Parts: sequence; structure tokens; C-alpha cells
Amino acid sequence: MEKHYHHWFTNDKSILNLAKEINYEVIIKRPKTSVFIKNNIYQFDSPVSVLKFPLLSVFERIRMGFVIGALRYNPFWKILEKYNAAVVLPKLIGRKSYEMIWEPLFINKFGKYAGNVSLAWFWARITKRTPALAYPAKGFLEFAREVVKEIEKNKGNVFFESEILELKKDKSLTLTIKHKNGKVEKEDFDKVIVTTPSFLFLKIAPQLPQAYRNSLGKLKGIGATNLLLRLKKPFFKDNTYWLNVCDNKAPVMAIVEHTNFMDRKNYDNEHLLYLGNYREASDLYFAISKEEMLKLFDKYLRKINPDYFKNIIGYELFKAPFAQPIIPINYSKIIPSFITPLENVYLANIEQVYPWDRGTNYAVELGIKVANLIDNNE
Repeated sequence: MEKHYHHWFTNDKSILNLAKEINYEVIIKRPKTSVFIKNNIYQFDSPVSVLKFPLLSVFERIRMGFVIGALRYNPFWKILEKYNAAVVLPKLIGRKSYEMIWEPLFINKFGKYAGNVSLAWFWARITKRTPALAYPAKGFLEFAREVVKEIEKNKGNVFFESEILELKKDKSLTLTIKHKNGKVEKEDFDKVIVTTPSFLFLKIAPQLPQAYRNSLGKLKGIGATNLLLRLKKPFFKDNTYWLNVCDNKAPVMAIVEHTNFMDRKNYDNEHLLYLGNYREASDLYFAISKEEMLKLFDKYLRKINPDYFKNIIGYELFKAPFAQPIIPINYSKIIPSFITPLENVYLANIEQVYPWDRGTNYAVELGIKVANLIDNNE
């Protein structure tokens, strides 16, 4: 099981091509996505389900469906980035539709940044969505292990649990590395590709000039927490996989029952439920224990399944201090280049996949792009 929920879309070509290249099996299914509004669950994952949504009038449903469809098939995303999603969307899809469904999702995801997110980000989210989803057989860990095997076959090395303490440029590029056994050593390299978030790049590379540091300092991001419950019985009675909680006062943003997507036989016949949130690393959610977080969520979870608590086998809390870049209007003006001021040091991280959103597919795509750049500069 993973610390955080994952899936691929069926149009995630880069990572699906990688799976094909290493002959790794990919499972494709069409799970159910729903929204939780006014203490009820409504399916919300297709044009038909949108048109059947009972809390809006027929006109409001058609208007919202038409606008989302028009945005989805608009290829000119660049003209959208100068618009604020929180300002424009209510005018396009209608204020009631926006305030009922989309505004809570923006607030739950971006917090204090929700009012300054680019419309291009929203475009990317709805454009990439596919009804069917993909997942690597045996999970992401086994998939990653197979990728590592291919790297090693090609005489590459992968070091696990090794922390980069410092990157310095003298006659060569020197990395100070702390290995999992506690040993600290320096190693020289011809070229370095940094894949950490930009704020960590600034931390490990003291020689970066101040102007560049100021530029990267404009990039913002938020973290994620996931409380994973292992249950004896399903949490959802309607087989929902992904539930968006459309309530900006709710303690949880997304409730994802992974075993309504992938068969529970792969997980000792347990039902896996992720309770996900995006929060700043300074938020209370990053300070509290798993017991405190479950207590915080409990009353809300009982609205959906009053009996869930007695089905808990065990639970764990996972935290990631950086999981989602903030995409403000005109983000293309501040997105960093692959090339950095340090010669032969390249930056390729999740903040550079714009206009697309974060995802393992774009990690692969980004890797291909920066590798081609280095090859072409040889």
C-alpha cells in the first residue's frame, strides 16, 4: 500500500509508455467519483451524472456542463492564464454552481491561495481527466523496483535513503551525501539534475546568486497529509472510489477508498480508505498525531458511515511537506528554466510541469525533456 493515493489517467502517455517499455502490466478500470454536498453523496464523473445532479436546475446543469466542455476542448490554454479562476468561473458556470461545487474544492485544496489560482490550472485539471483510470499491477512500489532494475541493467546506480546535504561547484560538481548508514561523503559528478522542490534546491546550493534565489523564492507550494484507515468492511455503500468533499468547513478534503478501484485481495482483503488534505507545512495538521487527526475527522466521517469506527483494523498518518505547487495568474512568467546559474546543474521539478498539474506522468515527461536538453548541449 502507498502512503498517498495515486492513479494514472489513460492519456498519461509518458508513464504508460515507460510501463510498456519495461513490460510492466497496467490495470485499467472505470471507478466511481462522487461529491459530498449537504450530507449526501452524488455521482459526479460524467456528462450524464452532471445532467442528473439534483441540487441545480436544468438550466444550471446545462450551463455548467457546456462551459466545462468548452474549456476542456479549448486548445489555447495560454490565453486563460491571465484570468483568476475564482473571479471568472462564477461568471461562466453560474454563481450557485460555483459556490456549491467548485469554490469549496478550491478553498480545501489551496487554502489562503484559493483566490489567486489561474484559470489555466483549472483548464489543465478538467482537460486531463479521463473516465477510466490506470494503475500499475502490484502497486507503485513494485513498478518503481522494476524501473530501478532497468536503470541498473544500464549500469546506473540508485541510492536509497541518502540525503543530499550540499551541492557545490568548484573544479567539478561536488555533492555532500549522507547515506542511510550515517556515513557522510563527498562525490564528484560531471552533471547534476536537481529534482527537489525549488526551496530545497536553494537550501542545498549556497552558491546560487541572489537574483536567482529571489526568482525561485516567488514559487509557492503546499503539503499534503493522508490518514490511511484499514477497515474490515467497505466505508462507502455505493462503491464510490473518490469522494470530493464540497464543504470548506469540513476537516477533510478528499475521501478515497482505494479498494473500490483496486481489488482488496491485493491487500489481505482489507478495505483501504485515505483521508486526504492539502495544507501548508506550518499547519496544525503537520503537528498532530494520527490519534488526534482521527478524532478531528471522526464526527464528519460518521455523517457518511456511522458504523465505520468499529471496522477499523489499524491506521497510519503520512505527511509530505511539499505536494502541490501554487499556480497563480501568469505563472509562465515566473516558471524556472531547466538551466540554472551553476554550470552543468539543471533543475527539473514538479513546479515546471505547467500548465499541467503534479503527477508521476509529468515526472517521467520532465526527465525525458531535461535528458534531451543535456544530450543536445553535448
